[in-house]
Amino acid sequence: MNFIKRSKEIFQQEIEELQKLSDKLGDELNEAFEMIYNCKSKLVIMGVGKSGIIGHKISASLASTGTPSIFVNAAEAMHGDLGMVDKNDIVLLISNSGNSSEILNVVAPLKKLGCRLIAMTGNRNSALSCEVDVTIYTGVEKEACPLGLAPTTSTTAMLVMGDALMICLMERRNFKAENYALYHPGGALGRQLLNRVKDEMTTDIPKVNENTLFKDVIYEVSNKRLGMTLVTDHQGNAAGIITDGDIRRAIQHFDDIKQLKAADFMSREFKRINKNALLTDALEMMDENNITTLAVIEDEESQKIAGILSIHHIIDFK
Repeated sequence: MNFIKRSKEIFQQEIEELQKLSDKLGDELNEAFEMIYNCKSKLVIMGVGKSGIIGHKISASLASTGTPSIFVNAAEAMHGDLGMVDKNDIVLLISNSGNSSEILNVVAPLKKLGCRLIAMTGNRNSALSCEVDVTIYTGVEKEACPLGLAPTTSTTAMLVMGDALMICLMERRNFKAENYALYHPGGALGRQLLNRVKDEMTTDIPKVNENTLFKDVIYEVSNKRLGMTLVTDHQGNAAGIITDGDIRRAIQHFDDIKQLKAADFMSREFKRINKNALLTDALEMMDENNITTLAVIEDEESQKIAGILSIHHIIDFK
């Protein structure tokens, strides 16, 4: 067997099924999202088996991005774990068939508690769909498994739907990098984002003067590997900045770049941040202005450049 060829076929099959599902999404999603967004308590996700594993992942992703959530195994719920559920909770029940006895068994107790219910299922006409307030449909026509038995495409669809749920709620809550850092203080990214700009910036500042020729500007930008260089005036003060983008635009707009000087194509306005600012503030500034580097100043009064902070200093993409 050619495993590469077969793997590509499986990838393509699952992609096609996800596209079909995407085309079937309806207004019920808006209703489910609004229910969860307006919940005054938490979202409880329940499932068993492979669906339960997907539910556990969805719950963990939601909890880490601003939506209080826990996962409860539906079978264990019937043996005491229902005590984790409050009447003000919303419960998301995950079952591809929608007819799993373990899932159906918890419906009546949850209704007695007063919980509102959402189903995530591949069967709109299932017993589960008939019992809940809203159904999120994740049906696929066929599994990638050649026997059509092992949950493959169906669990992928649930996983992607969970991602959509998480991202929509993140955006609705305006969940930012600094919030992420607070929820992930033990991770590398969380530790970095809670540090100060001065802890991660480089003091090896790319620098040219206003009269530096184009070719020498390119050398400085390439040599320091930050995708930019500061431009100083005759007094040594920062007069502007040149980025990779400025270089590309100069090549397009000027006929004779050989005689071009830094002052001819630099950007005189550029973003600066205090060295004592949090990295979360720096990341937010980069995001708002669609840039990847910031000039770091000693203090607001002097505006003296102390270093350069790059997105790669904050997040290691390797």
